[in-house]
Amino acid sequence: MNITVPSAQPSDAEMTQYMHDWSLWLQKIASTNQLAPGGNHFSKAGKVLRKNHISEGPYAGDDLQSVAGYILIYAENMNGAIHIAEQCPVLNGDNTSVEIREIQ
Repeated sequence: MNITVPSAQPSDAEMTQYMHDWSLWLQKIASTNQLAPGGNHFSKAGKVLRKNHISEGPYAGDDLQSVAGYILIYAENMNGAIHIAEQCPVLNGDNTSVEIREIQ
């Protein structure tokens, strides 16, 4: 989803559903004590998760993409973080991705 193009914006009904799904996903992560307090400590290494593909990343800023938001989670390793991220409702949208980074 390109958040900078007005025609790509979700409708009010879609946004309501997205926020509902996002809240449920966050509640699930919090219920397993894997939701960490906020912060701003991105590393330069990471993964980009799309619906059916994981690639090396991150890409935010490299091609004018942007980070629309983020959460911090506790995971044993990158594979554990990927498992949590695979359930993110953002991936239900068209042309969307989730970026996974280790914090410093």
